[in-house]
Amino acid sequence: MGSVRSFDLLKLARQRFTQKELASKLGKNIKTLGRWERGETPCPVMLEPALRNILGMPESPEKHSNMPAFKFIDLFAGIGGIRLGFEKNHGECVFTSEWNDFSKKTYIENYGDQHPFIGDIVPFPAEEIPDHDVLLGGFPCQPFSIAGVSKKNSLGRPHGFECTTQGTLFFDVARIIAKKRPKAFLLENVKNLISHDKGNTFKVILETLRDELGYHVYYKVIDGQHFTPQHRERIVIIGFREKVNFSWEDMCFPEVKPVLGDILHKTDGTEPYLEWDDNRFFDHHGKNVQSKYTLTPNLWTYLQNYAEKHRAAGNGFGFGMAYPDSVTRTLSARYYKDGSEILVYQGENKRPRRLTPRECARLMGFPDTFRIPVSDTQAYRQFGNSVVAPVFNEIARIMLPHILTMQNEEITLKQIPLLI
Repeated sequence: MGSVRSFDLLKLARQRFTQKELASKLGKNIKTLGRWERGETPCPVMLEPALRNILGMPESPEKHSNMPAFKFIDLFAGIGGIRLGFEKNHGECVFTSEWNDFSKKTYIENYGDQHPFIGDIVPFPAEEIPDHDVLLGGFPCQPFSIAGVSKKNSLGRPHGFECTTQGTLFFDVARIIAKKRPKAFLLENVKNLISHDKGNTFKVILETLRDELGYHVYYKVIDGQHFTPQHRERIVIIGFREKVNFSWEDMCFPEVKPVLGDILHKTDGTEPYLEWDDNRFFDHHGKNVQSKYTLTPNLWTYLQNYAEKHRAAGNGFGFGMAYPDSVTRTLSARYYKDGSEILVYQGENKRPRRLTPRECARLMGFPDTFRIPVSDTQAYRQFGNSVVAPVFNEIARIMLPHILTMQNEEITLKQIPLLI
């Protein structure tokens, strides 16, 4: 008997691909695909993993709920962008920390709340955190970002590790690693972390991880534009408790460079209907993006004048017009204010528009099955603060063999009887 889930995934895939394209991706002929679509023959259960892979969806939770390959915790989780990749590589999340209530709402809507979920990690005792193999932590960007530093300098406030509200959160990561000793960790931050405070901030982080905690550390700045059409550089720091043969060279990048047109709503009748979005972002009857995302005449005039003013002064500030073949600027958490960093061209003598929250989700590599239960303002903030999810899917993939090797060695040692 066929799986209802497989059939549902097939329908969703057909909204994204032609019958010929999908048949080719699945290695099946068009007639067979047609029979599945029409319900003449059941859609095989075994088709589910392939369809999930084509749609960029995580593995079915049921598949690994009893026997996960490894366990991980998700700190400063946001909306779970890093989690996506580690679940797709057969990991099980056993603990989450996220202080923002709106982000927590989106996170629980998409992942559920079957494990401990706390807000502020600072007062939480490390010994009460479940045992885990991998610690994930996208610790807050602002103390180390160019925008954040500039703002705090102008206000005469401390920044980086001097900031009492967020700057010490790395050390909460460190105390948890020290107490729980996971096999591996992954930390993510803005590229500017490397140069912050003339390199002293990054030096302290590496010294803490390597010298104080004794982990073998690897780091790399990765640009998300390899996976989605967005220039978004982030530093990723990985550590292993034991010496392993890890190499960043094992990363694989898509052969075809993505462009903005890949993630924009389709106005030719092929835009998939998502019941959880309905017509919130896209008018499926009119085959157009909802008009509220087009800039008002006043805002468009203001942005043009602002750009001209700075252009005349020799500055690079201004809006970023994006076309179907573009790679966009970095989506920021302030996108909700005016959308100026990524404006979608809508034609000559027409005002541009913002990306919709669904397009922002796609720009960050989230699948269309990802629910957006919050307002547009909160959604823009959440995706602007998130990560390019496919980057971490690929990193999880190259970390996995080393995690499993360490697990096997641990099991072997436990099986060797003690010789007295």
